[in-house]
Amino acid sequence: MSFGKIQMALFAAVAAAVTVGSFAYIFITRPAYLHATRDGVPYLTPPVINPVDGTPLDVGMLVRHFTGKDGSHDAGS
Repeated sequence: MSFGKIQMALFAAVAAAVTVGSFAYIFITRPAYLHATRDGVPYLTPPVINPVDGTPLDVGMLVRHFTGKDGSHDAGS
């Protein structure tokens, strides 16, 4: 094998190790930015804009509204 092929094989092995290590870190340690509420909304989700009046709305509030958990009885009608 030439020096260039050895270098490329080493580079590919290092890249594969970094990729596997990164995925293992994300799936095993669960960084704080990946945590979610009981309804499945990530904690660090930015608010969305209400198209009617332009005010920011919490995504968690929208999920509770459309699943019927906010006390409104008009869901599905």
